[in-house]
Amino acid sequence: MTIQEVQKTVDEWINSVGVRYYSELTNTAILMEEVGEVARIMARKYGDQSFKQSDTEIDLADEMADVLFVLVCLANQTGIDLTAALQKNLAKKTIRDAERHKNNEKLK
Repeated sequence: MTIQEVQKTVDEWINSVGVRYYSELTNTAILMEEVGEVARIMARKYGDQSFKQSDTEIDLADEMADVLFVLVCLANQTGIDLTAALQKNLAKKTIRDAERHKNNEKLK
């Protein structure tokens, strides 16, 4: 599925199953909540924290999909073409970081 197809699919889902988009501010708050859930899993799975009993059924892939879903909702609501935005962002990073990472001793 392309990013453009993802944006269309999410929009179709919102307008049928979801009834309508939440406000941009509500979706921003939901995005922060979902990112926090990913961070909690990462801290427990790859960091130093241990899982609580209630965390045993947590699915990292599902939580990342939640982040993507809400981010796509926000893009749709604000008229952002994520394909174009990502292409522009990668071009910026390519120019900015052309030599930076190659010269980073920490990455060798």
